[in-house]
Amino acid sequence: MTRFFTKDHEWIAVEGSEATVGITQYAQSQLGDITFVEVPAVAATVAKGDSASVVDSVKAASDVYAPVSGTVTVVNAALEDQPELVNSDAEGEGWLWKMTLSDPSELASLMDEAAYQTFVTEL
Repeated sequence: MTRFFTKDHEWIAVEGSEATVGITQYAQSQLGDITFVEVPAVAATVAKGDSASVVDSVKAASDVYAPVSGTVTVVNAALEDQPELVNSDAEGEGWLWKMTLSDPSELASLMDEAAYQTFVTEL
């Protein structure tokens, strides 16, 4: 599984043409306590850069953008009752949705983990 990151602090873990999407540890730390997560509908088609989800916290509501284009296949239903999973494990159990990629070449515009860590330290 290969993991990529966006400048808007989303991560995407890719295995073949399937991917899992969430927000980064850095993003959740900036938001504070997560109180609600709105995930996209299953079978929704998202385009790279589209607002696909919303994360509400005690500090703010924040859009989560699709890192690449594709079709949503599964959403993390656990977040409905436990939005705090995003705080406790943003890059694991706090994932937001899974999708089938429609254009894998879009991954080339994303950062790998080392580039993302450098990006965050420069903020």
